[in-house]
Amino acid sequence: MTDLEIVDSHHHLWDLERNYYPWLSDHPEPNFFLGDYAALKRQFLPADYRREAAGFRIVKTVHVEAEWDRADQVGETRWLTAIAAEHGMPNAIVGHVWLEDPALADKLAEHCRSPLMRGVRSKPVTSATPDAPKPDGPRSLSDPAWRRGYAELARFGLRYDLRVPCWHLAEAAAVIEKHPEIPVALNHTGFPWDRSEAGLALWRDQMRAIARLPWVNVKLSELGLKDAPWTVESNRRVVLEAVEIFGVERCMWASNFPPASLKVGFRDQLEGFLAILSGLTRPELEAVFHDNAVRFYCLED
Repeated sequence: MTDLEIVDSHHHLWDLERNYYPWLSDHPEPNFFLGDYAALKRQFLPADYRREAAGFRIVKTVHVEAEWDRADQVGETRWLTAIAAEHGMPNAIVGHVWLEDPALADKLAEHCRSPLMRGVRSKPVTSATPDAPKPDGPRSLSDPAWRRGYAELARFGLRYDLRVPCWHLAEAAAVIEKHPEIPVALNHTGFPWDRSEAGLALWRDQMRAIARLPWVNVKLSELGLKDAPWTVESNRRVVLEAVEIFGVERCMWASNFPPASLKVGFRDQLEGFLAILSGLTRPELEAVFHDNAVRFYCLED
């Protein structure tokens, strides 16, 4: 499949020498879902990405916010726009705003000055485990201010990247279903962290709850587990079930590099996905690895 044109629908870049990312600089995240992430505290710029992706025809990429300094939320979009002008990537940006911010509209307008701006990822507050009470305070999915901010995305023609543990997907669907005008990309295969039969049953039910909304798409990405290796066989089931639940036409591949590098190399990951999806036809593979992301993020030339 070396001739397959590929769009990476979710990756990150960072320059730790020039820019401030608290989680990579001086505020360690104790509950990072992949465990120790010290190996990520290094430069990762277009040359680094291209070195990792060598041998594949990555024709376009989508940068998703990398937890840049929240006191300067538009700064990351400005920096990435300059990076793209110099290096030809990324080709689209998913930026960050706090959805409950009273100045939300002004900040979205600033983001949208970049021709690459396509959407927003703003992670809601979530519970740590499936059986813990669902949060209902500020920045939760039930927060009225958060919901008003979410609705505001439509006015700017923006998409929303949803990143929550799988046990919040039905709750998120209750918000999303009120706004069919806002296209949604579910990040990281819905995070199937618990691969027990009970855990997969919960993930499957929650995935179906949100997949019933036809404007929700899923990124086939980030299958890494804190305490297990990344293998084709351990991930085959969740990838194929995600495709079955959403349909080929609503799935797009993403590397989530460099975080995914904690568990798997770029080549091994991409070749693993291609092996898992080898039963698809050539047009179906082109949809998953290229066409769907081009459509969703408006990446047409």
